[in-house]
Amino acid sequence: MNDIGIQRTPHGSASREAEATLFTFLDVADQLYERVGAALDRVGLSYAKYEVLKHLRESRDPVGLGYLAEGQSCARSNITQLVDRLESEGLVRRVPDPDDRRGVRAELTEEGMAREAEGTTQLNLVLAEFAASFSGPERAELGRLLSRLT
Repeated sequence: MNDIGIQRTPHGSASREAEATLFTFLDVADQLYERVGAALDRVGLSYAKYEVLKHLRESRDPVGLGYLAEGQSCARSNITQLVDRLESEGLVRRVPDPDDRRGVRAELTEEGMAREAEGTTQLNLVLAEFAASFSGPERAELGRLLSRLT
């Protein structure tokens, strides 16, 4: 636990201030994640679906499922299931891999491009709300402090 800056007393228990700070941080992170989830839900996306659509939009070319799994830091079986759901919703389609006749790649459909753009709009609203909570120098300080946790 010392990796995240909790100070230990001689008896090994976390100081009350550090403990309160940690749990406040976790509560705020949960609330922000819920806001992001609610914003994406308004356009029919989960965070995982949005991230795949965003990755496909940024790549501009069809992406192999293995590469897509790496980009999302998940197992290939998970990305296959996610692409299955996105395909059933008409947001993604599978296309043959020109470099491997056994392989397939995923690409956005027009509906997928539109939904990704709607998701980005929703996330930008959450971002604007977050940014309005702090002045520029406060955001810079918060970023500096949070970077010490990684």
